Amino acid sequence: MLPFAEVIASATSEFTAQCLEPDTLRFPYVPPFGSWVKTLPAEDNPVTLYGVVAHVVTVPIDSIHRAVALGLSLDELRLQQPQIFAMLKTEVRVALVGFGDRTHQYQHLPARPPQMHQAVYGCDPQEIVEFTEDLHFLRTLLHVNGAPVDELVAAVLRDVYQIRQCDRPWLVAAGRKLSLFLKEDYDRLSAIMAQIHP
Repeated sequence: MLPFAEVIASATSEFTAQCLEPDTLRFPYVPPFGSWVKTLPAEDNPVTLYGVVAHVVTVPIDSIHRAVALGLSLDELRLQQPQIFAMLKTEVRVALVGFGDRTHQYQHLPARPPQMHQAVYGCDPQEIVEFTEDLHFLRTLLHVNGAPVDELVAAVLRDVYQIRQCDRPWLVAAGRKLSLFLKEDYDRLSAIMAQIHP
């Protein structure tokens, strides 16, 4: 398994990671909004940290140069403006939802966020299925700052629902848990659940 990003900012409830540049003239791999990522155990943090992608941005590497529209296809960019690929960076902001060791998973914030420059990986489907057996992580998602929370919750549920091969009983249980956390705000619950489809 290869990392797709590296931690460049770390805080109690979230971290920012810069996507790694590919070896060829392409833009880096960017995980979808709401997808599951992790950092592996490190020297001062012997647990795997789990999070979901809450925001993605691609910007110039410095504040002096601004991106401008060139009207070129990606193939034309590769031929005529190959430096473009080195002048941009893509960052993902990840909301932490839990952590785990070899024996147990916990659905609350870890004692320590990831270390700077720690590698970031995508989660494999089995990890996601195991982590989402318990639905308490939804409470953490509902309190993410600086993200469209309802859309984030819907994206996460949609992703997990597909990974679980459209497990309807799991989705119903998730809806019930959300109803409790939203204190019976049925309009909001309905808007979230309406975004979930196979």
